[in-house]
Amino acid sequence: MIGDRVPDCCRMPHTSAVEDTLRTVFVRSGRSEPVSTSALADELHVSPPTVSIMLKRLTAAGLLRRTDGHLAALTEHGAAHARDVVRRHRLLEAFLAQELGVPWDEVHSEADALEHAVSDRLVDRIDRHLGRPERDPHGDPIPRGAGGLDEGWGVRLDAAPDGSTFDVERVYDRDSAALRYLAGLGIQPGVRLDVTERQPFGGPLWVRVGAADHALGEPLTHLVHGRVVA
Repeated sequence: MIGDRVPDCCRMPHTSAVEDTLRTVFVRSGRSEPVSTSALADELHVSPPTVSIMLKRLTAAGLLRRTDGHLAALTEHGAAHARDVVRRHRLLEAFLAQELGVPWDEVHSEADALEHAVSDRLVDRIDRHLGRPERDPHGDPIPRGAGGLDEGWGVRLDAAPDGSTFDVERVYDRDSAALRYLAGLGIQPGVRLDVTERQPFGGPLWVRVGAADHALGEPLTHLVHGRVVA
């Protein structure tokens, strides 16, 4: 929102690299994943030395701090800036999906390119045009105002008990091929499925979507989040 701005004392050039780094730290922190130099390098597709330089700049600007375990964490001002970037990204995803029909496995990369160019005023117009949506196509909440880093990822599908009924609420969006595959199985936010069987020794998890049974390996079950309803 126009009123939710980062204080001037912590401003630094809003390059795409700065914004991508802050957004990635925000998302990984919300998923309780380690925010290490190597993890950020893998996700941002850059070298560890490049990430190290960026982390030092962001720390000097008061947007990041280093934890006792030498991991990156957002400061209060850094979190405010990151939420603004995340809001832009997820509103753009919602707009691309709802208004232009861009498939859910493509909106992340498209929004990633656009989020650094659109103005706050345009983002606010998109928000009003869409009716102030609460979530993007992957079920991720669209930040509004101040808040913490806990985005409520709920229960991961692989943790749902055998024989339970599971409501899909969010699907992690970093793997477009996995998103296409899951969509082909009918597994998207808003879908209710049944956990029917778990094969031993790291075998697949069997789920029933409608009348169809599907075997999901660990990489896929780690992407699907929601809540157990029965």
